Amino acid sequence: MSSPTLAVRDSATMLRRNLLHARRYPSLTLNLLLTPIMLLLLFVYIFGDTMSAGIGGGDRSAYIAYIVPGLLLMTIGSTTIGTAVSVSNDMTEGIIARFRTMAIHRGSVLFGHVVGSVLQSIVSVVLVGAVGAGIGFRSTDATALEWLAAFGLLALVALAFTWIAVGMGMASPNAEAASNNAMPLILLPLISSAFVPVDTMPGWFQPIAEYQPFTPAIETLRGLLLGTEIGHNGWLAIVWCLALTALGYVWSKAVFDRDPK
Repeated sequence: MSSPTLAVRDSATMLRRNLLHARRYPSLTLNLLLTPIMLLLLFVYIFGDTMSAGIGGGDRSAYIAYIVPGLLLMTIGSTTIGTAVSVSNDMTEGIIARFRTMAIHRGSVLFGHVVGSVLQSIVSVVLVGAVGAGIGFRSTDATALEWLAAFGLLALVALAFTWIAVGMGMASPNAEAASNNAMPLILLPLISSAFVPVDTMPGWFQPIAEYQPFTPAIETLRGLLLGTEIGHNGWLAIVWCLALTALGYVWSKAVFDRDPK
């Protein structure tokens, strides 16, 4: 059997293992999923009228349209925290040491975690999107091609942050540290354009909010689904995703390949 075939077979086995773990222990995924849903309901029904007036929308429905793309990206960040915890558990509980002694493709352990996390992120995004649609989010002007591009962007963001989460999990001494190290994946959307426009923030803070990874992706998603101006955000989001994917892959592989102490 050729090496690529072995890699695909072993990666599929590891993917099945991680999905079974997620099914048997759904509480972590559920807790992380509830965070963006609760924020969506909080900002729409408690702050919606005030926030909508602040962005010049005039009613709550305008703010629903504004906030949902940001919450979809925040959902990805939340879901990947579970990946960091899962990887850290594997690293500290001895299963990785056992995998090292088995006749399996070394990269399959990482790829199983990554593919499983991306699938969980997509399912989580669909669920949060369904909640958004249930409370009034509509994208009537988006074409089929724009919907496809939006889905591709979400998958690319999920891939990028999953690799970063895998690196965080492998480098953390325990699951608690992995969870804490991955907290920026939830905090960064809070200081992006997810909830308010960047130009309403203090002048000294606007460059930080505008050029961090989440804001270009959020603005690109808004442009695809709502027809707003994308500008330079499209290529900037792609550059961020490719750079984070490469960084996370190199980081994860370096830690995984390191000789055990």
